[in-house]
Amino acid sequence: MGRFGVATNRLLVENVPTPLFRTLIADDMQTVDRVIRARLHSDVVLIRQVAEYIISAGGKRLRPILALLSGRALGYRGEHLFELAAMIECIHTATLLHDDVVDESDLRRGRQTANAMFGNAASVLVGDFLYTRAFQMMVTTNNMAILQVMAEATNIIAEGEVLQLLNIGNTDVSEDDYLRVIQYKTAKLFEASARVGALIADAAPQQVQAMADYGMYLGTAFQIIDDVLDYSGDAETIGKSLGDDLAEGKPTLPLIYTMRQGSPEAAAVVRDALENANRDRFHDVLSAVQSCGALEYAKKEAIKVAEQAIAALAAIPESPERQALVELARLSVDRSA
Repeated sequence: MGRFGVATNRLLVENVPTPLFRTLIADDMQTVDRVIRARLHSDVVLIRQVAEYIISAGGKRLRPILALLSGRALGYRGEHLFELAAMIECIHTATLLHDDVVDESDLRRGRQTANAMFGNAASVLVGDFLYTRAFQMMVTTNNMAILQVMAEATNIIAEGEVLQLLNIGNTDVSEDDYLRVIQYKTAKLFEASARVGALIADAAPQQVQAMADYGMYLGTAFQIIDDVLDYSGDAETIGKSLGDDLAEGKPTLPLIYTMRQGSPEAAAVVRDALENANRDRFHDVLSAVQSCGALEYAKKEAIKVAEQAIAALAAIPESPERQALVELARLSVDRSA
């Protein structure tokens, strides 16, 4: 049985040169990008500069992709889906602006963060602008259920940020505590993205819930791998400095496992580095993490959760979009960035 209480089979991870989930909705994503830029227009020059700077950095755009695939998989072909996908990316971008200020980050997606370029005040305030603009965009759908989903999601994301702050330097955090943080802070927006796609398609309640479950599992698996990459990735590939989590005192799954299952010496190294938020001890921590198989353990946990995402799709009719969602779950745990 997996951590989430459901039996798991081995996940077959396939290397797909041109992912179906991208090619299938390539034209739709171009439309979404146009909507994003149109909605970010402001007469205030600094808002345009900061918003364009972070949007133009690119990124995976997984959350709007998820909304598009969810709606399409359940038969929706209307224009509102573009607005919803753009709205979700605006919310995600707002969280990035705020995160980088809180974390004092200076590198994201391989270039300077907005706060490093424009200052903390501008980043926070433009993040607020993006949040409020996103809610203006939601209203255009005239769908109260979608408004309720997004209002709840943004509130829970904020709670997740505070929970993460409270856990900084805490060496007593459990795996369940860790999962709660990432499910609030990261996976909740994945869940909301998949859910609103199903809602705009007027899907049956069990299908709406199935898509929401898929999104939550996908987001959880994705974040676990993100945390693994902070100790096993390449800085140029992942677009941020290795050891950022350690420098911020974040007790992620590889560190939690090492403190619980590693040798007393390995656990002591991790505890000291976390309590002091000491990036200078990154290589010592990396050796400690590797010595007890913590990265492999975390990867296996991510694969189990990705399998749960795929299992949730049983309620969704077979289609190219459903196939793309399966592929997306597999690729979420088979990546280097």
